[in-house]
Amino acid sequence: MNAIPDRLKRIRNLPMFAACNKQELEEIDRLTDEVSVAAGRTIMAEGELGQEFALILSGEADVIRDGKVVATLSTGDYFGEVALLDSVARTASVVARTDMELEVLDRRGFNTLLDDLPQLSRSMLRGLAQRMAEHQAEIQRLRAILANGK
Repeated sequence: MNAIPDRLKRIRNLPMFAACNKQELEEIDRLTDEVSVAAGRTIMAEGELGQEFALILSGEADVIRDGKVVATLSTGDYFGEVALLDSVARTASVVARTDMELEVLDRRGFNTLLDDLPQLSRSMLRGLAQRMAEHQAEIQRLRAILANGK
């Protein structure tokens, strides 16, 4: 019985789904698939067209850009959300560092969500704007380091 509320809570903790009500969360949960991934497996490859979004339920993954690890993701983190909006090439690879459990939503499921729950668009836009702001802040931080010669 506790599995469903826990899953809904994990979904609601994502900025793009934070404003959703219980019915909307249940619809999102219905359209996602739980996937097990073995350590060492490439989940998403840099340069490939994106088709899905994933929430990490358990485990860790490395984000690799141009052959270098640029971040490590763990439980509660997510990746691939831009692929839900447009077919764009992945800007990095994601490789399972440990065995993982993921909640995955593909573009078809996402489009069904938007058709069934049009108000979800506004919540998604807020979440994506927040993610973009976080990336912009990191870019500014890195530029400051480079400008100071460190």
